[in-house]
Amino acid sequence: MSYDNLVIVLAVGAGVPFLLAMVPRVPLPGPVLEIVAGVIVGPAVLNLVQPDATVQALSIIGLSFLLFLAGLEIDFQQLHGPRARLVAIGLAGTIVLAAIVGWGLDFAGLVESPLLIGTALVATSLGLLVPILKDAEAIDRPVGQLTIGGASAGEISAVLLLSLFFSEHASGPGSKLLLLLSLACLTALIAVTSIRAGRSMWLSRTVVKLADTSAQVRIRLTVLLIVGLSAVAMHLGFEAILGAFIAGAVLRLVDPDAERTHPQFHVKLEGLGYGFLVPVFFVTSGIQFDLGALFADAATVLRVPMFLAALLLVRGLPALAYRSAGLSRAEVMASGLLQATSLPVIVAATTIGLKLDAIRPANAAALVAAGLLSVIVFPLFALPLLNRSRTSAGSGAEDKPD
Repeated sequence: MSYDNLVIVLAVGAGVPFLLAMVPRVPLPGPVLEIVAGVIVGPAVLNLVQPDATVQALSIIGLSFLLFLAGLEIDFQQLHGPRARLVAIGLAGTIVLAAIVGWGLDFAGLVESPLLIGTALVATSLGLLVPILKDAEAIDRPVGQLTIGGASAGEISAVLLLSLFFSEHASGPGSKLLLLLSLACLTALIAVTSIRAGRSMWLSRTVVKLADTSAQVRIRLTVLLIVGLSAVAMHLGFEAILGAFIAGAVLRLVDPDAERTHPQFHVKLEGLGYGFLVPVFFVTSGIQFDLGALFADAATVLRVPMFLAALLLVRGLPALAYRSAGLSRAEVMASGLLQATSLPVIVAATTIGLKLDAIRPANAAALVAAGLLSVIVFPLFALPLLNRSRTSAGSGAEDKPD
């Protein structure tokens, strides 16, 4: 086992934040630059690094941890109550549009698996939306809550569909549904057991006592939950990312006030993920990016704006349902643009699709390129709309008589 390639990957990951700091006025998301840097140092350009077994193993773990952090971002309060109906309507519209787009592209002979393309188009980069909405002071406004609810529903649906229909551990759809039900029951059992264990005074005191010592017991238990559920998911015939995603959702469900009661816990998890494992995944994705396939012919390049438009149609158009919640036209447009930003699940879907020969390298490269553009372009247009709606709301409040 050699660390040579891993050193270069980690060096790229460590250098990206400094590059971003040099151009603070350019709102370029870190993952985008990590993938681009991976393309540059990889075989496609400079050929300085190869995705050997060590790098690939850590990349897979990084993908799982990324999906875990995405599950941890899910706000279950946004998935019930009056807004849940609007989120459900939007999700239903997304799934219908994804099916239409997928089968339409298949009918035109442009894609190999309409189901894979449709699944890739359903997801939203939830982890990217949260900081954007926070920076725009929209996280607690209806537009922010509906956007996060819609993104959460899309992320959950995409991961479930990906694991249900595109696992390397193949079995029939009927068997998969039964196994998925078994996984859901096990997840519910783990959640109930964890909640009851948290009510034990002795156990709670022990966890608090050991949480910030060298034992780091909360982190150890969390890693056990991630790996354990990932292993169970794989044994049941699903992808490990489903188990990791569920682990994040379970942790958020059983410990919803973690950021307030023990704020260092999430900081440590994000440090482990975004400081080490997740950048390895994104840089490795860039290293493995087939740049030659993307620019092999003009038709492939033209598929990038086609997939970008498909993302905007499938994820953006259903945001019109949020208008009935009292959102302004600018807020609806901003919500649609933000929901259309997608990258991690697209990378995961194309990676799995390439292994299963469910997508050609050219389409995989074009779809990932569209995802890269979505997280760059769509937020740039959404932020001014959010700021405009906030200003209008503030002006309206000032104009109201006392």
